[in-house]
Amino acid sequence: MILYHGSNVTVEYPKLIKQNRYLDFGYGFYTTTNRDQAVNFAGKVTGRRKTGKATLNIYSIDEEKAFHNCSLLQFDSPDERWLDFVASNRQGTYRGKQYDLIFGAVANDDVYRTITLYMTGVLSKEQTLEALKIRKLFNQMVFATEHSLQYLHFERREFV
Repeated sequence: MILYHGSNVTVEYPKLIKQNRYLDFGYGFYTTTNRDQAVNFAGKVTGRRKTGKATLNIYSIDEEKAFHNCSLLQFDSPDERWLDFVASNRQGTYRGKQYDLIFGAVANDDVYRTITLYMTGVLSKEQTLEALKIRKLFNQMVFATEHSLQYLHFERREFV
């Protein structure tokens, strides 16, 4: 499987760095199988940080080996379980099991607005899940432990 990570720098040796904000799947190194999504993020992060150059970092992973040797939380669709997990991570309240790898839909900016309406009580869980059904969601794979990072292999980088 090929994975992408958009950044303002080349990330040949990914590290787990504490974030100053709460993300969909919590703490970890975020990747995606969607090249366009990573390119878009590279542009955003470069613009926000005002340094570096928009960079697409490209990795490979033997998912069969990694999924076998790591604890995995996988979401096949943005269902109720996914929504609860993302909402609790975004609110900083998740206290459940810690996993090595987490794979599932990404709450991009458009989706995040819907989830925010849910977290603030404007939308019910049912309304939120119904709204998510019509969205085209990309995926993300998060490497949440040092153990999981050993299965991620840097291939190359491209400036985008």
